[in-house]
Amino acid sequence: MDNTSENEIQLHGDEEIIEVIDLDESEPGPEDLADVLDDVDIEEDAGNAEDEGWETEDEMEADQDDSEFTFSSHKGSVFCVSLDPVTNTLAVTGGEDDKAYVWRLSDGEVLFECTGHKDSVTCALFSHDSSLVATGDMSGMIKVWKVENKEEIWSFEVGDLEWLEWHPAAPVLLAGTDDGNVWMWKVPAGDCKTFQSAACQATSGKVLPDGKRAVVGYEDGSVRVWDLKQGNTAHVIKGQDGHQGALTCLACNSDGSLVLTGSVDGAAKLINTTTGKVLSVFSVNAPGKGSKVGEEETNSVESVGFCNILPLVAVAYLDGTLAIFDLSTQVLRHRCQDEAGIVHLQWEQSSSVVATCSLDGALRLWDGRTGNMVSEYRGHTAEILDFTINSEGTMAVTASGDNQAKVFCLQRPDR
Repeated sequence: MDNTSENEIQLHGDEEIIEVIDLDESEPGPEDLADVLDDVDIEEDAGNAEDEGWETEDEMEADQDDSEFTFSSHKGSVFCVSLDPVTNTLAVTGGEDDKAYVWRLSDGEVLFECTGHKDSVTCALFSHDSSLVATGDMSGMIKVWKVENKEEIWSFEVGDLEWLEWHPAAPVLLAGTDDGNVWMWKVPAGDCKTFQSAACQATSGKVLPDGKRAVVGYEDGSVRVWDLKQGNTAHVIKGQDGHQGALTCLACNSDGSLVLTGSVDGAAKLINTTTGKVLSVFSVNAPGKGSKVGEEETNSVESVGFCNILPLVAVAYLDGTLAIFDLSTQVLRHRCQDEAGIVHLQWEQSSSVVATCSLDGALRLWDGRTGNMVSEYRGHTAEILDFTINSEGTMAVTASGDNQAKVFCLQRPDR
């Protein structure tokens, strides 16, 4: 564990970075890293109950299970799931039972338990080379485990944890906390930097593919592009340019030149990461409806994403709307309606299909070109809280409030 005391940190301004320990130049630093990391995409499928009988539709849906396998080791809601990016054969799930499990997709065998957490594990993810797993709980306890020998190799405790993310090309871990700090560590050495901003939650964050910058969204609606090497903000988007409510999500395109941000204010903003300029604002709210934070009709943006093969972006809303916008013209191309609030979306890595998971426990695939639903998969008896799709787009793994994770085979006629 890094024993660096927070007492040693001195602040010299709102935007200034506090460097507790410099990244060792002899070890891989962000400036030495590969320019692009392909995102692992996510998807989903479905089946419809055709049976006729005395059962009600709700009862039929409750009985329907399209999954190939169910992982049932958790004793509470499963909040997060991640696949190992190298082989896509291992999953890690974190849950309300203060545990994370690393398990094999083929048969559900548990490789090891990630124990010692004090609260619900809300973040669990593999490093870029699948050699390490990071787990983080709501209280701020972060642990890193070596997959090969199934042992904990590093831990650190921060304030209430909002998000956790691995660097795309180095054993460097970033975290955002309730007090507005963004932390960066080299693992397992523990060398640390802290990026300090206004005293409000760092609600979402992502390291850009160049490995040199990170984009962070905050509770006050601001967005900051941080230079990870220099430790300062390259750009601050706030006020009229920023959001009028807390950031809920963000995503970048494949080369990191563009970032899409979503907020409780019902808007998604397209930002150029080089200039810091807002290029477009996407919204499906009717004029005068849901335009101000605090209004009951405000329709929060819950998830955003870029299509990898076409100039399309997807924006998912709490009311179940999935909006597909044309990136070049900023025009709304399709407005799809899910049956319940959408929790998360993910484009397939090499197609125009985007997957969504919803509060009704279903996983759905949509064709971004036509706006049509391609397929639907059921099996959970509670809301799906997270999901991920393998790089081939042939399998999805879901995490649900029913204490289960499920593996779905995504068969489609066009494959």
